[in-house]
Amino acid sequence: MTNADDDRRWLTPGVGAVAATSFFSDAGHEVTTSVLPAFLTGTLGASAAALGVIDGISDAMIGVMKLVGGPPANHPEQRGKITSAGYLATAVATGAVGIAATVWQVGALRALAWMSRGVRSPSRDALLSSLSPESAHGRAFGLERAGDNLGAVLGPLLAAGLVTWIGIRPALCLAAIPGLFAALAILIAAREARQRLRAEDRAPGRRFDFGALRDAGMVRALLPVALFEFGNIATTLLILRSTELLTTPQRTVTAATSLAILIYAGHNAVATVGSLVAGRWYDRAGPRAVFATGAAVYVVGYLVFAAGAHSALVIALGFALAGAGIGLAEPTQSAVVSQLLPDRLRGSGFGVLGAVQAGGDVVATVVAGVLYTVASPAVAFGYAAVWMAFAVLASGMLRPARSV
Repeated sequence: MTNADDDRRWLTPGVGAVAATSFFSDAGHEVTTSVLPAFLTGTLGASAAALGVIDGISDAMIGVMKLVGGPPANHPEQRGKITSAGYLATAVATGAVGIAATVWQVGALRALAWMSRGVRSPSRDALLSSLSPESAHGRAFGLERAGDNLGAVLGPLLAAGLVTWIGIRPALCLAAIPGLFAALAILIAAREARQRLRAEDRAPGRRFDFGALRDAGMVRALLPVALFEFGNIATTLLILRSTELLTTPQRTVTAATSLAILIYAGHNAVATVGSLVAGRWYDRAGPRAVFATGAAVYVVGYLVFAAGAHSALVIALGFALAGAGIGLAEPTQSAVVSQLLPDRLRGSGFGVLGAVQAGGDVVATVVAGVLYTVASPAVAFGYAAVWMAFAVLASGMLRPARSV
């Protein structure tokens, strides 16, 4: 089969189902992400530092579980079971945040939801790699990330409406429903993957083999990723910063929170478009320019938040730049790993990638949250911008896409 044939056939029902799964799942837990700052600081009386610690610990759990979930994802026959169970557990834990009575309960449930996200992630990405031709991995992962980001558009809009209509706690509980749809959608992709399995594919994949991953070029590829993630702070801090800047004598905290959530939805809309652009750009030109551009626009976006303008338009610009940055960078990171590794190693590779991403996010979110509280928001966002600048400089270490 030629590359032209592959290009026409890359968007199969299974690939579309993976994108739909990400859409539903993200729509659910983004309701929680959008409301969490107000729930913690308003309803439960927590601080910005507590918000940063909760998200940081959750990111740590997701990283550990991605690493744990990597080797099982090397086995093609296990991927569907792991992903469906992971999406179901995420939905239940996310909805349960709405009945939490203390800060530690919120932290525990958030961590459980993120652990479930972590363990399923390498299997989902390995599943997607097996469903698409190598010449279209950029587009496949771009579509999956676009689904995720589109869900993150719907999630904040749902959150804004539900909070106004029924209140914060019921809105958090209803966040479980889209996650249940995600658990059903992934079954379509798993069925297509099972139908594609050849006899030789049914043999067990490799266990974790760091030497094989190193020889394939993973260490070199992960350095710019790590630098990027050290600056990739949780969006909850961006929402908190926006809420504070938008609160004025003429605008209440509640109104400012709703406006910040709506602006955040715009951030995710930009990320959706950025993911689709990144996928096609990657398949044509390779990862370097796409990744460097993503990190560079993040630098500018963080500087907007550091400046602290009270204008809604300026804040929306900062969010849009951050959305473009994550939209360009995330599909690129996944497609690089997918093309570096054979199928028998992809689960481990995606697990290591996820662990590096989450580990960097822990550093970024916890440090930025503490700097936000003890120094100033400008210092926190300036710190993140410096790491993104380093990622731009290191982008040359990413390999171009191989000809296939």
